Amino acid sequence: MKQAIYRILDANLDRAREGLRIIEEWCRLGLNHQPLAEECKQIRQELAQWHSWELRQARNTPGDVGTDLSHPQEEQRESIDQLLQANLCRSQEALRVLEEYSKLYEPEMAAACKQMRYRVYTIESSLFNNYRHQKLHNTPLYLVTSPEPELLKIVEAALKGGLTLVQYRDKEAKDSDRIEKAHRLCQLCHRYNALFIVNDRVDIALAVEADGVHLGQQDAPVSFAREILGTQKIVGRSTTNKQELNKAIAERADYVGVGPFYETPTKPGKPAASVEYIDYVKAKCPVPWFAIGGINFNNLNAVLTIGAQRVAVVRAIMQAEQPTLVTRQFLSQLISR
Repeated sequence: MKQAIYRILDANLDRAREGLRIIEEWCRLGLNHQPLAEECKQIRQELAQWHSWELRQARNTPGDVGTDLSHPQEEQRESIDQLLQANLCRSQEALRVLEEYSKLYEPEMAAACKQMRYRVYTIESSLFNNYRHQKLHNTPLYLVTSPEPELLKIVEAALKGGLTLVQYRDKEAKDSDRIEKAHRLCQLCHRYNALFIVNDRVDIALAVEADGVHLGQQDAPVSFAREILGTQKIVGRSTTNKQELNKAIAERADYVGVGPFYETPTKPGKPAASVEYIDYVKAKCPVPWFAIGGINFNNLNAVLTIGAQRVAVVRAIMQAEQPTLVTRQFLSQLISR
């Protein structure tokens, strides 16, 4: 029995450290986030101090019946999100095993592993919050979908063109259809390492594990969306004037839509945003903002000249004959500015 406990401790010390190393590499080289990388390294080093020669000597790899056990979900990862989540779970589960079995070996080790597990939970929260928000900050082009028979085909074509932010918007569909399409779109976006946002519906965003929700002025408060989705997710807000912008900033929205820049059938009867309002946004908005409303490749240069750095489009991509090509053209123009 003693030898079996030593083997369990040895295996899970390795497992926890391996998972943390994978997380550390992304924090260091993927996000350039020194504090998170340092925390992963620190926990690994603390675990190494408990990995005694006595425990290592109990290792019996040829006799381990678990070495051939596997699951199809372990054989591939569809996105960096999945890879990070899998290895965070791996470390957390291993630390829980260490906490319990080390009570029979060294109670101090049990207490230490318990605290390390809580620290990994904190890393998880910070990591996904940072990852999503950094990707949002670096995204110049935002596709807002419209109901189309070939919805998934169009979105995938745009993703192939380099799109990294998609909002699913359908005001008329039945809830069952919305959930089904949102789920498929979410999986598709994550396969291409893109963020997926649901328009209006916090409940659907939660159900399909979207990266966030976009709220209009008549929708739920930002605080409500955060309470439901958690602080890791993105919450955006539409704005058309100074008052709406100031409220969105006070509510701590992660980004805002600013417009409409031009009259658009998406917002019938809405006049174009004033130059005064756009100037106010440029001077006062502390979060990423996306120019939206009737923007296409023909007027994009004028929008950028006004001072926008990010744009959201609907028809320009959703009704394009070649969504991949149009997406690349948009990104080329946006990035070159």
